[in-house]
Amino acid sequence: MEDIATYVPSPPPHWVERFAKFGLTAKGIVYCLVGTIAFMAAFRINGNSTEDASRSSVFSFILQQPFGQVLLALIAVGLLCFALWRIIQAVKDTEQKGSDPMGIGRRISYAFSGIVYGSFAVLAAKMVMGSRGSDGGEDSRQTLARELLQQPFGQWLAGAVAIGTMIWGLSQIYRSFSGKYKKSVQRAHHTRTTENILLKTGKVGYLARGVVLNIIGYLFLKAALDANPQEAGNTTSAFRFLQESSYGSFLLGTVALGLICYGIFMFVRARYQAL
Repeated sequence: MEDIATYVPSPPPHWVERFAKFGLTAKGIVYCLVGTIAFMAAFRINGNSTEDASRSSVFSFILQQPFGQVLLALIAVGLLCFALWRIIQAVKDTEQKGSDPMGIGRRISYAFSGIVYGSFAVLAAKMVMGSRGSDGGEDSRQTLARELLQQPFGQWLAGAVAIGTMIWGLSQIYRSFSGKYKKSVQRAHHTRTTENILLKTGKVGYLARGVVLNIIGYLFLKAALDANPQEAGNTTSAFRFLQESSYGSFLLGTVALGLICYGIFMFVRARYQAL
């Protein structure tokens, strides 16, 4: 019987790696800014509110800086690169997740992430070209909830999206506690002190992101159960939910610091992770 050689997956092409690193850097910048503004909103610093922590507001903030149009254009390109990298991961299976149910589920999550960040890239690009985006009115998740609820079995469809979002959030929390994020740090040659700081940054960052995603999923589930798309919400809605809870400023401030940590960890991945 012929021996079967152990298959070692080949690394992705260099252009895919460049897409990923540029995209991770752009994602890190956005998360650091969202977390910073959310922290300021938690304690009413400079009059900031949770509305100022929306992505469109963050993009507006960037646009108002010196060379803001150029900076936001670079971020738009970076987010598009991240979206394309996720789509490539899903379609080409560059991480060798396979075609079993677990692997297919993981690849679907990559594709979903690609679509989400692609929409952020489009929003940033529109704002560079002079459109204000969707600062007021219905946000994208409310639009999605409304469209789903108008379909046959709409509440079931909306409920499935809500549960999927919460599963995504739980996977981020699991990633935090399981330590799966550590490989992007431990491959680099750091001092022990630096590595410990970076490991803690990643742990807190993934935990905070998981909390926000679970709140978004919960709000979407409420919209599904009540057949009311206005109850669905985005990251800003999650921040408002935290702020209106008991010890709201403390909770929102803690999660905001966690999101800053997540942004910093994206820089670490962009610099050191072997893709």
